[in-house]
Amino acid sequence: MKFTLSWLKTYLDTDASLQQITDKLTAIGLELEGVEDAALKLAPFTIAHVIEAVQHPNADRLRICKVDTGNGIFQVVCGAPNAKTGMYGVFAPVGSYVPGIDLTLKAGVLRGEESNGMLVSEREMQLSDEHDGIIELSDGAGKIGQSFAKYAGLDDPIIEIAITPNRGDCLGVFGIARDLAAAGLGKLKQPDYGNVKGGFDSHVNWHIAGNIENNCPFVVGRYIKNVKNGASPKWLQDRLRAIGLRPISALVDITNYLTYDLGRPLHVFDGDKISGDLTIRYGKDDEKLTALDGNQYDLTDNMVVIGDNKSVQSIAGIMGGENSGVNENTCNVFIESALWNPINIAETGRLLGIESDARYRFERNIDPTSAIWGEMVASKLILEICGGEASNITTAGEEPKWQRQTSLRVNRLKSHGGVGIKTKLADDILQKLGFKTRISNDATAGDIINVDIPSWRNDIEGEHCLVEEILRIYGFDNIPTISLSRDSALPKIAISTGQRRVAFAKKILAQNGMYEMVSWSFTSEKQANLFGGGAKNLHIANPISSDLSVMRPGIIGNLIAAAVRNAGRGYNDIALFEVGPAYHTPEKDGQDMIAAGVRIGKNTPRHWAGAVRHVDLFDAKADILAVIAGCAPTLNLQISDDAPAWYHTGRSGSFKLGKNTIAYFGELHPKILKEMGLKDRAVGFEIFMDNIPQPKSGSKSGKTRKALQASNFQAVNRDFAFVVDDNINADKITRAAQMADKKLITNVDIFDIYKGDKLIDQAGDEMTSKKSVAINITIQAQDKTLNDKEIEAIAAKVIANVAKLTGGILRS
Repeated sequence: MKFTLSWLKTYLDTDASLQQITDKLTAIGLELEGVEDAALKLAPFTIAHVIEAVQHPNADRLRICKVDTGNGIFQVVCGAPNAKTGMYGVFAPVGSYVPGIDLTLKAGVLRGEESNGMLVSEREMQLSDEHDGIIELSDGAGKIGQSFAKYAGLDDPIIEIAITPNRGDCLGVFGIARDLAAAGLGKLKQPDYGNVKGGFDSHVNWHIAGNIENNCPFVVGRYIKNVKNGASPKWLQDRLRAIGLRPISALVDITNYLTYDLGRPLHVFDGDKISGDLTIRYGKDDEKLTALDGNQYDLTDNMVVIGDNKSVQSIAGIMGGENSGVNENTCNVFIESALWNPINIAETGRLLGIESDARYRFERNIDPTSAIWGEMVASKLILEICGGEASNITTAGEEPKWQRQTSLRVNRLKSHGGVGIKTKLADDILQKLGFKTRISNDATAGDIINVDIPSWRNDIEGEHCLVEEILRIYGFDNIPTISLSRDSALPKIAISTGQRRVAFAKKILAQNGMYEMVSWSFTSEKQANLFGGGAKNLHIANPISSDLSVMRPGIIGNLIAAAVRNAGRGYNDIALFEVGPAYHTPEKDGQDMIAAGVRIGKNTPRHWAGAVRHVDLFDAKADILAVIAGCAPTLNLQISDDAPAWYHTGRSGSFKLGKNTIAYFGELHPKILKEMGLKDRAVGFEIFMDNIPQPKSGSKSGKTRKALQASNFQAVNRDFAFVVDDNINADKITRAAQMADKKLITNVDIFDIYKGDKLIDQAGDEMTSKKSVAINITIQAQDKTLNDKEIEAIAAKVIANVAKLTGGILRS
């Protein structure tokens, strides 16, 4: 929301400085976005006198001007047709920035003649589109050297604030002035709505279709004949230009002005282009409308439109039609001032993709009484600026019942707001904000302020809203600072173990060279089906896009889709991860927190000293182990070869803790990758963060790694090769060896797996259903050096335990 300081002061009688006003705006919840001081931007431009203008000797269309700037006389080469001796114009010296042509002026030579500075046009100063000649001032005598911004009234600061969706009443300058006056920054001046009397019955009347009252409860109109639609007055044009609107014509400018001045959008039809009366109805699926922006829009049967006896003339509350729009030849006009349903306006605007000032205000609710006074003030301005004769007003429907009451127990200001405010002060603040109040007293509750809620405050719901209103005007800075009481000397941890683990997972995966991605929690139905989702109860009722219509069952699909987009831009070696929710039911507990990642392409860059290695499932496995080590380093996980269908069979697996699945990893199935358009091989992983066990209360287990206990005694390494069935996981062998003596066996590694014709039994036959797994174990004591007998005993335990748990025998 933009407005100028002088515009604000038409409704706020104040001596406050610009700084005080902008500080107070933020303090009362109207957050300051910025202040643009046009005087600074236009500071180099001054009024100058052309004391001589002669023809350029080497160019037919150029003139050489000697310009008195008040700080000296400069020669300027000028191509404007109206440059002449004796005129007063606007001079820009060398070194100044000319915004209309995006150029910083330099001294130069044009066709052999020096030129120092420039005489500028309105377009070059971004004041209008006029560029047929330079600015010519009729009353510039005696003002040579004066700032042009000050002379033209362009030194008015432009203030921009951010409006929250509940404060539609502050989408007009008057509403902002009302809040500032209530905050003690001046006295509010009421606008003059006028009281225009009609002299004849309107040539156009309103009708509301019977099935549409909820979307348009009330509409007011007035016919004005014999108007003259010329340029609007300078004061009106200046205000519109200041906030970035281009003046068009008096009738259009008046409606735009009232939208920002009083927060009341209106529309003006050309009365001669309307056939019969106007009816507010629903559109038809085959109807189209070319709107004032020049675009054609396809209408549907749930959009509210305004039509005459022949066709649609306006998209209600959003934008008028081009066919019935006013122009310089308009003689008769019909004013529309209606109330619209905010939800319908928002839905229609979003479906059509129209962002208009009218839509912005109607979908945030406007004052229901403004249908009448909005038409009155528009009629008053049109008659003052354009002339004409006004008809009696015509209406359809009736003004909705907006009167509401609520109450405030004054002691709630202390209990809910943290500051004790006296009843008289609280009552005074509410009255300044436009509430009508009555004070009563209850033996139990104390003082009570009963209020009538004003028509323009649709956001006020009850007592909690009144507490907020009083506190923001009283000043949040005036609420005393009170430290929170603690139950113990040390504060409790603010976030849970699970939340900390999410942060750890992100940090660890980033350290592993992966890039974090944040994607939508929605996906397409096609993609959801690929990854085990797509259930009907997870479809979104009102999706923002057809490609985002289902809650995602996992994150892998979103990561692959991102990888495809990156590959299309030449980034083939990709490592992406995301930590976020995935959904399997619509219930409160129907989602999982997942840390997922995808790696594609080469794991190492090309290098002359070695071969390139492509990513494989062990990279994904390493990522999982790194996260587990950071979140719960004491977990004793088991590996299984089962994984969901979107992983490659035989090249994937899972980490489990009992029956609880902690993670999946492996190569992604080629069919899935082909379906999603990824040509390269990819590996991925999914860690179910909620399935990682929480440490027991008071226990350090699972929270940190065990302390390093470095032994001073020599370690011993022994190699074993076991022959086992082909379906025995190698992980099962290492666990069996480790369990043979948990205290003295400090490490077990697999260094070889063999299956082939050299694997024979005692009879010399090839063991086709067997494989050889070779392991290395490290034996180390903390208190002594082990002797050969003790080492052999441990080796025997290893052989026995592997045989017991896996059926493996030593390879001969």
